[in-house]
Amino acid sequence: MILTVAASVLALIQLFPLYWLLTGALKPAAEVNSPGLLPSAPTLSNLATVFDRVPFARYLLNSLLTSVAVTILLVGFGAMAGYALARLRFPGRELIFGLFFATLLVALPVILVPLFVVVSRMGLTDTYAGLIIPVAFTAFPVFLMRQFYLQFPKDLEDAADLDGAGFLRRFVSVVLPVSRPMLAALGVITFLATWNSFLWPLTVARSSDLWVVQVGIATFQSQYGGDWNLIMAASLLAALPTLIVFLILQRQIIESIKATGLKG
Repeated sequence: MILTVAASVLALIQLFPLYWLLTGALKPAAEVNSPGLLPSAPTLSNLATVFDRVPFARYLLNSLLTSVAVTILLVGFGAMAGYALARLRFPGRELIFGLFFATLLVALPVILVPLFVVVSRMGLTDTYAGLIIPVAFTAFPVFLMRQFYLQFPKDLEDAADLDGAGFLRRFVSVVLPVSRPMLAALGVITFLATWNSFLWPLTVARSSDLWVVQVGIATFQSQYGGDWNLIMAASLLAALPTLIVFLILQRQIIESIKATGLKG
């Protein structure tokens, strides 16, 4: 009983900011600073005003394209590289994995300037390729999938070997279908991280036509800093896609937690 009450209180604490964001986005400007928990006259005009004042639909589209592309590349690359490092035996395997893992210890601000110089000399600044490629090949997916495949039951792979399946067919037909919960969880993590990224898109995108939603919100806040109802409306629009993705894939996330033995 005590644990149930404690969990309920923690859930309410976690959900209250989202509730405040939702109600603030629906309040008229005169009520946004009022202590009331519910708007007296809910309105959707704040959402419409955001689209009228700035090209917010463009920002959302840029974030969607970037997040989907990075997610597909990272999940695909992470699954293939992780499986190869977990199953293949070749000279320097541990060294390669160690170098991959070492990059996790380097924060983006540390390499921001040299990364921008490289992207600039390649002519990728102010392009979708510049937004996607530098962040589409990171070590975390490789590390996560390698650890998962090290625990993967080899009996399934041995059965595929007896049927004459090669390495590639075994990976595609046997390993990937069983890995779907973990791949879904990795996809959600990657999508959310890319959707919420700010520093790199701000650095590489000079034109407002390539601004992602987080950069757009920062600019919107600097222009309409006193209109908190509009800022909350813009923030709500930015949060909705991530909530939808999580709700759709929450079952796969739970299954991935069970698969890694982290439950309980």
